Amino acid sequence: MLKTRIKTDYVGAAASLLCLLHCMATPFIFAVRTCSKVCCVDAPIWWQLIDYLFLAISFFAIYYATRDSTKSWIRIALWSAWITLVLTVVNETFKLVPLPERFFYIPSLVIVGLHLYNRRYCKCVGMDCCAT
Repeated sequence: MLKTRIKTDYVGAAASLLCLLHCMATPFIFAVRTCSKVCCVDAPIWWQLIDYLFLAISFFAIYYATRDSTKSWIRIALWSAWITLVLTVVNETFKLVPLPERFFYIPSLVIVGLHLYNRRYCKCVGMDCCAT
């Protein structure tokens, strides 16, 4: 169980970090694209779908990481940050509420930090693993 959790924490942290880089790169890519072309200011569908791919990867990473975590607050924090990230991505897709672009970075960074914390401090000791 311990090996699985460690790997999922690495996958979760990496997925959240890649999601963060994806979000940070988007304005620069489309600024260059807008300067070169006047039409089609919106992101292409395939670029928007990358958000949902990262959400799927992070869902499974959080699921497996929280399944074996020894701290209940880390489970709540990881799922809360993931739900916040999902709501932010859905909001960005459908433009429901105007939010600053920087808002994407907060849940992504929180997920990265929580995965790294979980990997370092929420270890099962031997075969005795209580989830408290």
